[in-house]
Amino acid sequence: MPLTLRHALDDPPLRPLPAQVVDLLIRLDSPPRLAAHLRAVHDVAAQLMDWLTVHYPALAIDRDAVLFGAATHDIGKTIHVAELSGPGSRHEPAGQQILLDAGIDPYLARFAATHAGWRSPGIECEDLLVSLADKVWKAKRVIDLEQLVVDRLAASSGQEPWQAFVNLDDHLDGIAADADQRLAFQNSYPITAG
Repeated sequence: MPLTLRHALDDPPLRPLPAQVVDLLIRLDSPPRLAAHLRAVHDVAAQLMDWLTVHYPALAIDRDAVLFGAATHDIGKTIHVAELSGPGSRHEPAGQQILLDAGIDPYLARFAATHAGWRSPGIECEDLLVSLADKVWKAKRVIDLEQLVVDRLAASSGQEPWQAFVNLDDHLDGIAADADQRLAFQNSYPITAG
């Protein structure tokens, strides 16, 4: 395995990816920048999940699914490498197919396709949280997406929506405050593999 990919997968300060994801990224000869990006989004998703566990324990969510989804949401960029530095959505169905071909359960593989489709009907809370992590890791705030999460928080807790909004907004502000470090981590790795 190239040294830069190993560093992108192992270097502090971000949490490590699940071992199954690391193995898959190595097999796919992932661009180091993609591995660093997936770690950044996975780390933010873990922060969100930790906060939700404490502040919204009645919210029924599959923590492991959210973390797996965050760790693999852009895996299709191993094929569509140009989308690492430019726009495009071809990586979404490609990523889902990569995961399915690797034997990943469709329940988990879906995040590669749904992380940008959070407005679609039937989207589950887990999908919203992966999408949210994929935005806020770089301090991007998307009000419509956040409102969908607020609605789930308020419904699960009995809080007034404004209170759930204030709580989530404060937490996301805290996560966004570290965006420069996450961006620097990601951008310290090359786009090309090998």
